[in-house]
Amino acid sequence: MTQTSPTTADTLTASWPRCWVPRGVYAPQADTRLLRRAMRREGIASGADVLDLGTGSGVLAVEAARLGGRVTAVDISLRAVAAARFNALLNGQTVRVRHGDLASAVPGCRFDLVVANPPYVPAPGGLPRGGPARAWDAGSDGRALIDRVCDAAPALLRSAGALLLVHSHLCGVENTLGRLEAAGLRAAVVDRTRLPFGRVLRSRLAWLRERGLADGDTTEELVVIRAEHV
Repeated sequence: MTQTSPTTADTLTASWPRCWVPRGVYAPQADTRLLRRAMRREGIASGADVLDLGTGSGVLAVEAARLGGRVTAVDISLRAVAAARFNALLNGQTVRVRHGDLASAVPGCRFDLVVANPPYVPAPGGLPRGGPARAWDAGSDGRALIDRVCDAAPALLRSAGALLLVHSHLCGVENTLGRLEAAGLRAAVVDRTRLPFGRVLRSRLAWLRERGLADGDTTEELVVIRAEHV
């Protein structure tokens, strides 16, 4: 497994697209910045087809378009769809934004690069059907959306395409690597950063400790996993 040196969120900011984030839409945070850096390192070729799954504000879709990609962005939230369309216009970029549930919004399409920052926070109860928590809560193990992205990836990628997926160590990095490899992809961690628990994780710290997902260490490691066809 490829691993990079730890980074801090402070090193991941520079020259962001302008971004309007309405209430209820996930605002760019440390995971967005980490994924953006990995995406920039891919060296998006002019005209490359890029898919942003769970686009949220659309800031990564806009960035991919600025780098020369031909970008499709997908989100199940109508507010996020509106935000992504507005932010593309705000930055003078062309992004095709579709309303839908992950890969079902782009049936039969294949891409040179797929980026995904799905909800991944472990949470008591089922998946929220609405409200801000829909952007981060992902079931009791945090994998409700991650597993779907892993399973869909082989059909979404062209033969030389790549998936970049960001999530927390709390929902099982090795599980993701194993699931991608079982789907016929070569997968490795290519970026990581560690930061203190944010508001959401602090609010459920007792529950996380009961499940063995947190102990005295209240820091979270975020990773970017890169996968490609073998």
